[in-house]
Amino acid sequence: MKIAFLGLGTMGEPMARNLLAKGFEVVVWNRSPGKTAAVEAAGGRVAATPRAAAEGVDLLALCVSDGPDVDQVLRGSAEAAIHGMAAGSLVVDFSTISPGLTRELAAAFAERGVGFVDAPVSGGSEGAQKGTLAIMCGGSEADVERARPVFAAVGSRATRVGDVGAGQVAKAVNQVVIAGTYQAIAEGLMLAEGCAVDPRKVVEAIRGGAAASWVLDNRSGNMIVDDYPLGFRLRLHRKDLGIALGAAAAAGVGMPVAALVAAKEDALMTAGHGDEDMSALARAARQDAGIAPGPLGGEG
Repeated sequence: MKIAFLGLGTMGEPMARNLLAKGFEVVVWNRSPGKTAAVEAAGGRVAATPRAAAEGVDLLALCVSDGPDVDQVLRGSAEAAIHGMAAGSLVVDFSTISPGLTRELAAAFAERGVGFVDAPVSGGSEGAQKGTLAIMCGGSEADVERARPVFAAVGSRATRVGDVGAGQVAKAVNQVVIAGTYQAIAEGLMLAEGCAVDPRKVVEAIRGGAAASWVLDNRSGNMIVDDYPLGFRLRLHRKDLGIALGAAAAAGVGMPVAALVAAKEDALMTAGHGDEDMSALARAARQDAGIAPGPLGGEG
């Protein structure tokens, strides 16, 4: 299977390298050419445009940051990917965008005889590097099955949720769930600090019970030391929450916790923290709890 991969950011670059490691022939494109070096060194070929990358491939994958970017790369210019893809090929979009735009794009490719699967991912930069991402798929059963070898190279689980757009709905649900989880853990750690109990010991005590989660295991340490190295940008999670809140409004579904976290993230972005890991929600929790910046429990 010959694959094109568009978008070599925090998630896309390790995903493309994992495809190469599994023996796929991979051609890549990135808007900033300097970011292609690692993939090229691993054996990937670099194309000058999305259209050039798409020519002659069996499957085109992409992972870019937002809906307008996906639209531009796939069909927004004479050098967009849609003009290079042949009938019978397949698009797999690992980006997180709105279900409505996904269906619109899928219809445009269907007119050219090209299949489309929306396949947003979860698992953070660690999951992208290790090839253990969870993949939420929307598309026909046949198209999802065609993409299974690619999913196996970049993830540990790929679940077909329904037809095109259903994967994006599942990702919206995922982002709502983790929004509440990050916020609750941040608030819980501030409670431990306020009660003069070591938050590290609290995490150790609760991680084996009903409060166990990926976020507790992988991001509570950031909150305790008050340092937020990039795993998943807070501003991108806020973008995803916007998608979820928009879908909820259209469906008439209230989401007060998601709305609360969105407001917290808006304030953090205004304060210049949008490019930190989203565990920086603990900054807002500290302020709400009246706890000064710095490591909790008095440790570095």
